[in-house]
Amino acid sequence: MTTQPARTGLEPADPSERGGTRVDGVDVLGALSPSRVGDFLSCPLLYRFRTIDRLPEPPSPAAVRGTVIHTVLERLFDLPAVERTPERAETMLAPAWADLQEAEPAVSSMFPVDGPEITEWLVSCRETLVKYFDLEDPTRLEPAERELYVETLTDTKLLLRGVIDRVDVAPDGAIRIVDYKTGNAVNEKFESKVLFQLKFYALVLWRTRGVVPKMLQLVYLGDSQVLRYEPDEQDLLATERKVQAVWQAIRLATEKGEFESRPGFGCRWCAHQALCPSYDGTPPPFPLTAAPTLPLTAVSSTPPA
Repeated sequence: MTTQPARTGLEPADPSERGGTRVDGVDVLGALSPSRVGDFLSCPLLYRFRTIDRLPEPPSPAAVRGTVIHTVLERLFDLPAVERTPERAETMLAPAWADLQEAEPAVSSMFPVDGPEITEWLVSCRETLVKYFDLEDPTRLEPAERELYVETLTDTKLLLRGVIDRVDVAPDGAIRIVDYKTGNAVNEKFESKVLFQLKFYALVLWRTRGVVPKMLQLVYLGDSQVLRYEPDEQDLLATERKVQAVWQAIRLATEKGEFESRPGFGCRWCAHQALCPSYDGTPPPFPLTAAPTLPLTAVSSTPPA
């Protein structure tokens, strides 16, 4: 069965693409972010659909909730410390939702025009946001960076890049990387998978600042849990080796034009089942000009360290 992809919805979401830079004067072989590494490890065909074919995907209420909550938490720290209250944060939800609709009109299609769904969804956003204040006191925090775009170039000319939710720096210079998750904490056997994203960020910061971050912190707002991990150089070197291995696998798959489907738990949420061989679908023809890289936008006059 052959079904052509619908050209409606959102472009594949990768926060690093919002701030990406082209490295001037350096021969960059490709670029990877934690999201795209995760896509390939979960399902090489999903990586192809998102990174090479750039197939749009319908907006997900859960993912959009995460985007709105992240926006509110970023803006919360623009306020004076005494104003960072649950009540003030709640007033910031509607503007954040309105700004997202203006930037990405397709998100409005998630809900019927006159149905109760949008009201129920906004209530769920408020409930999720309130849980943040049970885990941290933002009046006692002054983040060094928020929504920080980071990048570094490896010795093999692979550009590693991403966007960190929050970076805290202690008076002694110790760095804490914080990532917000609006879902529930994962089972222990999957912790290494979710920590990979933060180890990736830690690797990039280590390469650019020369300091191994002291703490990696995942804040789960869904069930009010916090996961903390202290990395060391061996952790980050292992992460670098893993990223390089994934990149080699991506290059080989691109050269052959073969990206296998890998059925698993995530298939239930995949927007591309109609094109997946595991569900009797047929992928679109493989682009002859495909390059195994994320789009590199804007020009940077200084190559990353």
